Amino acid sequence: QVQLVESGGGLVQPGGSLRLSCAASGSILRIYAMGWYRQAPGKERELVARIPNGGTTKYADSVKGRFAVSRDNAKNTMTLQMNSLKPEDTAVYYCNADAWDAGYWGQGTQVTVSS
Repeated sequence: QVQLVESGGGLVQPGGSLRLSCAASGSILRIYAMGWYRQAPGKERELVARIPNGGTTKYADSVKGRFAVSRDNAKNTMTLQMNSLKPEDTAVYYCNADAWDAGYWGQGTQVTVSS
């Protein structure tokens, strides 16, 4: 089992920045990739960024150049730095971990971009 806890969401004005964090615990050695997904009201959950172990990071086209994902394996954390935020970035953001036994999700954190 892997437990994921997100933090750092909130309300920000367009053009602003937010930093999300995800702390992983439990059977973390089973994890081979981690990522951020988001789900806006009435829409399907979509990939924001994914960073596999030793692999190439992938970003959704809509966030390229604005968002940056990173992992700190020593601390078992993953962060998502979000810059130049737009109203269309408003969503619940979920931390995801792909492990050899299953996929795991955090509880989600709300990000609202509004003036």
